[in-house]
Amino acid sequence: MAEPLKNQYGPDIPRRIAAMIKDVHPTFPEKAFLKTALRGYEELELMDRGRHIAKALGEHLPESFSAAAKIIVRSMGTKVEQAPPTEEPTEGGGMAPFLFMPHAMFVASHGLDHFEESMAAQYEITQRFTAEFSIRPFIERYPSESLTRLQQWADDDNHHVRRLVSEGTRPRLPWAGRLRDFQRDPSPVIALLERLKDDPSLYVRRSVANNLNDIGKDHPRLLTDIAERWMKDASPEREWIVRHALRSAVKRGDKAALAVLGFGGKSNVVINNAKITPKKIPIGGSVMIAFDVVNNGKKPARVMVDFALHFVKANREAKPKVFKLKALELGAGEAVSIAKKISLVPLTTRKHYAGRHAVTALVNGETHPLGAFTLSE
Repeated sequence: MAEPLKNQYGPDIPRRIAAMIKDVHPTFPEKAFLKTALRGYEELELMDRGRHIAKALGEHLPESFSAAAKIIVRSMGTKVEQAPPTEEPTEGGGMAPFLFMPHAMFVASHGLDHFEESMAAQYEITQRFTAEFSIRPFIERYPSESLTRLQQWADDDNHHVRRLVSEGTRPRLPWAGRLRDFQRDPSPVIALLERLKDDPSLYVRRSVANNLNDIGKDHPRLLTDIAERWMKDASPEREWIVRHALRSAVKRGDKAALAVLGFGGKSNVVINNAKITPKKIPIGGSVMIAFDVVNNGKKPARVMVDFALHFVKANREAKPKVFKLKALELGAGEAVSIAKKISLVPLTTRKHYAGRHAVTALVNGETHPLGAFTLSE
């Protein structure tokens, strides 16, 4: 079993932070800070440890936020080495950048009444860790001022800062509260993404795609309209953004999204020889799903083939999970056999329940029943 991430964020973290602050602010009460920061530390999970350290910083740094923020920024030292703009940033590696997680949390919890000082601090923090979480309260309280600043940062030389423009404005950022105003009206976010859609850094482009994917969950038609427009005269890099942005829509079988990717229109593709084995399975076993995809037409057909397993939930209702399979180029009369084995071992992210589980194939968003199996205790 993998070691919990919190074990890599042990008591050495507040000690390192204390030493770094003491180095630039000699009057910092290091011992008192550590006593506060380490009280109950071992019982906390990763994110709570970060918040606990941030709270201790608030108790032992100068009461003036402006002074405290300047001390924090100075204590972080020089910026990390920049990765090439077309690659993923690898500096620090692993949990190393998490050293600065409490710094971002401190700004979010103590700096909300100090917009300029907080944005200046987050500009520095995001180049060492990330400010995608800490910037969100400022977007909510100061929407106009924050958007103006983000527009400026969209042209910044540092790809971490440019990524913050996209990642910090994601309406449904994982592990963060939703930005409800942007869920209702994503147009301010889209204006920022337009400026970043051809960014030289994959790190930034991936964030742009993830942001669009978020937007599409609330505004599916808007997403496909943007995707269709962006695909015109698109570079391979922008085509990748569109494909990645449409991934959830494709899994939902959204026909407009599939059409953007060239999988639209009527076809004479059918499903034959569906087999689900075994038909009765104990929880913890596995099931094999197999079928043939056949083009009965006289013209080649381009199809996206997935399947959905309708898992029975605790309330006895079934909810589909889509499993990605493959895109096929089928010649006239051509048939391709597809098979996939699915484990039914319980996971931390999914508990299995006894009952009848239906299976359907998805061909360019069209549903084709394949059959069912029974899962038993």
